[in-house]
This record gives sequence, structure tokens and C-alpha cells, in this order.
Amino acid sequence: MHKGRLEAFSDGVIAVIITIMVLDLKVPHSESLDALRPLVPTLLVYVLSFVYVGIYWSNHHHMLHAAGTVTGGVLWANLHLLFWLSLVPFTTGWMGENHFGAAPSALYGFVLLMAGFAYWILQERIIRAQGSHSVLQQAIGRDWKGKASPALYAVAILLCVFWSPRLGQALYVFVALLWLIPDQRIERALSRGEHD
Repeated sequence: MHKGRLEAFSDGVIAVIITIMVLDLKVPHSESLDALRPLVPTLLVYVLSFVYVGIYWSNHHHMLHAAGTVTGGVLWANLHLLFWLSLVPFTTGWMGENHFGAAPSALYGFVLLMAGFAYWILQERIIRAQGSHSVLQQAIGRDWKGKASPALYAVAILLCVFWSPRLGQALYVFVALLWLIPDQRIERALSRGEHD
């Protein structure tokens, strides 16, 4: 299978995920600005989720750009990632509707954690398909952000359940900020390969 088809399918699924999330923002039945006040929690978690989905979309694009071949394992790993990302609208809505409660916040973090693991599995499948000298392997290097993120999600989940949901949510924002700038490692590795 050509990777362009995989990219197109993934882009379509991610576009649907974002569309579903925005549908959770209910239009108030009043024209006053005070009518927006109850929507603030939903809007805030929507913005965070939009950023996360955007981060995954951007990094997924770069990762697939570095992929030479698409195997059956890569296809299934990609579907696994899309499965977890497809749950983001549900957890976004639950967390916003319940004003950042402990259980919805913990489930939100669990979905982020599983999406992070799924992304790692996809990355490893692509590297395995390309071989030990793959561009992707060279690009990711030690991948400190990729290793730190699941640990931070796990801590955030524990904070949400056992201590302070607000601190857990702050960690979700912190991890998003870590990834907000698109990952340039793959672009640099690809441009080095073109000059060699």
C-alpha cells in the first residue's frame, strides 16, 4: 500500500474527530455574554483537545513522510492510534460537562496516555519496516519528549484521582506545551538525506 492512502485516511479521521469535538459546544439561547459563562469549562477543554489532536496530526504527518513502506503492521498500528484519538471527543465532552471533575479528568489522561503509547507503537512499526538505518530511527534519537510524556500523563492521572484534579490538568497543559512546536527532527533528518 502506498503511504499516501494511509495519510489521506488518517487525515479524514482526524478531521472528523475535530468536527465531533466542536459539535459539543452548545450555542446559548441568549444573546448576553453571561450566557457564555457556563460554556467556559467546555470551551477550555475543547481548546486543549484541539491542540492535542493538532499535535498528533502534525507529528503523524512528519512521521509518515519519513516512512518508506507501509506494511500490514503499520496499518494496524495506525488504526490503533486513530482508535485512541477517536475517544478524545468523548473525554473532552465529559470533562467539560462536569467542570473538570476527578473521574472525567483521569479518563481524559488515560486516553492521552494510550494515544501516546499507540503513537510509539506506530513509530516502532515504521522503523521495523524500514530497517535499522531508517530515517525515522535517526531522526528520533533518544526521544526524551516521547519518553517523558507517558510518565507525566501517569502522574497527572494519579493526581486527578488521589489528590488534585487541577494539578493533573496542569500537567496535561504542560505536556501539550512541550509538543506545541512541531517536531523538527524528522524534517532535519530528511533534508540531510537529500544532501547526502
